[in-house]
Amino acid sequence: MQGYILDIKPVKDDDLIVIILTENRIYTTYRFYGARHSTINIGYKIDFELEGSLKSDISRLRDVMQLNYQWILNSQKMYAWQRFIKLFNSHFRDIEEIDEFYFNLLNELVHMMIKQNEKRAILQAYLKLLEYEGRLHTDYTCFLCDIEIEDKISLVRSFLPAHPQCTFSKIFSIDKVKEMFEENSLINFTDEEIDYLWNILLQGL
Repeated sequence: MQGYILDIKPVKDDDLIVIILTENRIYTTYRFYGARHSTINIGYKIDFELEGSLKSDISRLRDVMQLNYQWILNSQKMYAWQRFIKLFNSHFRDIEEIDEFYFNLLNELVHMMIKQNEKRAILQAYLKLLEYEGRLHTDYTCFLCDIEIEDKISLVRSFLPAHPQCTFSKIFSIDKVKEMFEENSLINFTDEEIDYLWNILLQGL
């Protein structure tokens, strides 16, 4: 079985609770401490097996093998990747069964980040997530005043559109935002604007 590690929580005697996103499910597993165990961390993709326990509802994580990314030694890419992955843990709180879309999205993103800037690639993946979940607002109506946005636009958490005068947030051209929402393209956004969008993303999926 393969999956992405969403979270790691230390427990007694250096054991770990490990949250893993797989193709159709999110597992909460228990990993016993041992010198022969491979190193694991948030954001790693692993191949693993689960062993049931009669004493606990949490399966034991065993036979873990890390599946490396081409860019895993690039600290800048890895840092951005781990911050994005951590958001999935909160997004799926108290959820066990999921659609394969999320696993496939992360698989695709891993390859996108080989050649692309990490923030731009992750933002494009996030836009796909919002579209899949029906949360990408291409009607361009201000979520605060419920009036259509015709020229300048601001974006807040979850990329909700708003009039700049309603939120006092950074102003974007509506044509650029339409290109981003409808074509999944960030080519016309400056690095400064990408950093701003990145900080919106970090507020939560």
